[in-house]
Amino acid sequence: MLIVTTDRLSAFDVVLPDPIPDKGRVLNSISNFWFDRTRHIVPNHLTGRPLSEVISDPDELALLADRAMIVKRLKTVPLEAVVRGYVIGSGWKDYQKTGEISGIKLPAGLKQAAKLPQTLFTPSTKAAIGDKDETISFEQASKLVGADIAARVRDTAIAIYEFAAKYASERGIIIADTKFEFALDADGALTLIDEVLTPDSSRFWPADTWREGTSPPSFDKQFVRDYLETLDWNKTPPGPKLPAEVIEGTRAKYLEALTRLTGEAS
Repeated sequence: MLIVTTDRLSAFDVVLPDPIPDKGRVLNSISNFWFDRTRHIVPNHLTGRPLSEVISDPDELALLADRAMIVKRLKTVPLEAVVRGYVIGSGWKDYQKTGEISGIKLPAGLKQAAKLPQTLFTPSTKAAIGDKDETISFEQASKLVGADIAARVRDTAIAIYEFAAKYASERGIIIADTKFEFALDADGALTLIDEVLTPDSSRFWPADTWREGTSPPSFDKQFVRDYLETLDWNKTPPGPKLPAEVIEGTRAKYLEALTRLTGEAS
């Protein structure tokens, strides 16, 4: 399959009307960077084939050059493999209500953005288009995909997260949480697919501004989510238009994440 990463952005499961310039290029570059560096943990869906093998029109090739990849067609595992290292976002909301995240009991007294005592695997369903993903327990995930596959997804997702979090921390970035997607190949081998550890699938914080008790500024689309939370919008389509300063601010954060993580000039 040919996967093209566009400049469109979704928030709260709604695709917004305004693109973020360079977003597709940045996400594609960061995904390729991580796919290459996590091969020792899990195989991925990249074929390594150049786009020129399947796209002959030079104008189309130029348009897609930095934002597309040729991947294997695989059977998707119907789980969002969410991994958390810090108490933030929906995890923070759940913890405030129940003292738990995804059914996992946590110590009392944790503050917003606190580092968790251990890395948590908090899966969610992969909802149909137009529906919302739903956080589920590991036991529910096991019933959904089978205990063996659920365990393999959990262990692999945590291993990738902890490897990437260590790498990012050495470059001044905290990866607070992230989402992976997996598939099975013809032999049943677990394979990493979709995007990986990008500003769209992860929450990146500058390490020098992180403080417990506050929501740190992000290198990711949390910048857009925070703006949307100030609006009188019910989080259903159509999404609201974004002001120019939010678009440019988000673009700048994506480009800084690319440079910090990969060393690639933005």
